[in-house]
Amino acid sequence: MLIDEELTLKKLEVFLAFMRTGNLARAAAELQTSNVSVHRAIHSLESALRCPLFKHEGRNLTPLESAYVLEERAQKLIQDVVESVRLTREAAGFSAERFKLGSLYSLTVKTVPQLIMGLKIRRSELNIDLILGSNIDLLYKLKNMEVDAILVSLDDSVSDPDCEQIPLFSDDIFLATPADSRFAQRQEVDLAEVRDETFITLTQGFATHQDGNRVFKQAGFEPKVAMQVNDIFTLLSMVSSGVGYALLPGRIAAVYENRVKLIPLQEKYRLQQHIGVVFLKAKERDPNLLALLAECRMYANRQA
Repeated sequence: MLIDEELTLKKLEVFLAFMRTGNLARAAAELQTSNVSVHRAIHSLESALRCPLFKHEGRNLTPLESAYVLEERAQKLIQDVVESVRLTREAAGFSAERFKLGSLYSLTVKTVPQLIMGLKIRRSELNIDLILGSNIDLLYKLKNMEVDAILVSLDDSVSDPDCEQIPLFSDDIFLATPADSRFAQRQEVDLAEVRDETFITLTQGFATHQDGNRVFKQAGFEPKVAMQVNDIFTLLSMVSSGVGYALLPGRIAAVYENRVKLIPLQEKYRLQQHIGVVFLKAKERDPNLLALLAECRMYANRQA
């Protein structure tokens, strides 16, 4: 037999509220509705089931055996539906108990810890996974819903019609040198002076790699690259050991601060990275994402 269209989950919830509370007034108060609405829902439920659930004794409704059978089954049904909705939303990345945040390595020095602390205050029950990578890798993961949001450099590599962006701050590019370098005490440096030096860079796909290429092109020379690495902390270690120089954003200044110096570039070579959060438009109403975006806006205001 097909299920009658009048048999709805909402009416089952009203029925269960009445069975819990024992009368129309208390059920109506729990559901924030009227006594008449509760009575109408129960009567409609009986019509849909084509059998009585209660014995009418004046204004009182006394449950029949059929009501107790339905109560037991309906409780399980409602629980199954609620769990099904939760699992479905989690599979789609909506309001899951786990939030996956993608980030550039360099943002873990300061920005990521502050945002995660704020997010945990807003949603203490949330478990947060941090996934590190390049602009290109992180956008791929975002588009494939492997992460919920990404903190990246807002350049052409993350421009996508399916995504929204919120700027956080801007960051200058510096020449990173060992602390004992002949340039370490300079107020600024002309890149032409280091054209014969050895450089270390990040691999392609990282925003800092692309920005470095633009700066070198503006300076009119191809750098002598000794090696390419996959994360900015390995690169800093190589610079501090004297393996070579690098072009790096100012946000990593606190790392190896006694062994690596960041020297401003002359005005004609100066370039800024614009850092922000990127997320899918389709998920912009997800409560976990909304909490992160609120933290991002607060962070951006503090940087202004």
